[in-house]
Amino acid sequence: MDLSQELLSRLDSLRKELAGLSAAEGLRRLSQAFEGSIAFSSSLGIEDQLLTHHIFEQDLPIRVFTLDTGRLFNESYTLLHKTNNHYGKKIEVYFPKHEAVEQLVNEKGPMSFYNSIDDRKQCCYIRKVEPLNRALQGVQVWVTGIRAEQSGARQELQLLEWDEAHQLIKYNPLLDYTLEQVKAEVKTLHIPYNPLHDKGFVSIGCAPCTRAIAEGEDFRAGRWWWEDNSKKECGLHAR
Repeated sequence: MDLSQELLSRLDSLRKELAGLSAAEGLRRLSQAFEGSIAFSSSLGIEDQLLTHHIFEQDLPIRVFTLDTGRLFNESYTLLHKTNNHYGKKIEVYFPKHEAVEQLVNEKGPMSFYNSIDDRKQCCYIRKVEPLNRALQGVQVWVTGIRAEQSGARQELQLLEWDEAHQLIKYNPLLDYTLEQVKAEVKTLHIPYNPLHDKGFVSIGCAPCTRAIAEGEDFRAGRWWWEDNSKKECGLHAR
């Protein structure tokens, strides 16, 4: 039995073990079962800050990393610095390959993502997907801050599922959380978060591709707002 088959065979028993556990408890349980091969990808959003807190405060053997696309908001860089100092730990940073970025910008310009969906996805692949693939090498469990209410596509996800693209187990400990629940825990635990969340930004990605949303707008309306598609994804969580 190869590693992928072995991981798949463990899914049902792991789901039973995690049933009823809080996010903090679930992270602790999986970190014990997969020490050295579990990682959390943080976008530095408010959900991810909550999970980073649980990992760092419990001193769990879970690698925490983020993707620096080179186009983030200044507030995101400030938060990264503040979070590292707050917990006395380091969030690993992965960058896109500079050759690919140089070629893209020289051939299509710095704002090619506005041209078409294909051009936008090409930029996302270079700046986000390829670095993520490198960050997940050797990982058996990938922890995410995904919540079901973030988009229609994400409502189909499970707390623990098989990621076919990366051949690993994906753990979404906040899947059933509402945004209000996340905000309440962040406030109670005094967790640093991005001030853009207080200005209408519910999802914070690259600066040219993210805007605040108005009350009543879809959660994903602030991402790639020029595209007419309610199920917009960058490719990190493609199924």
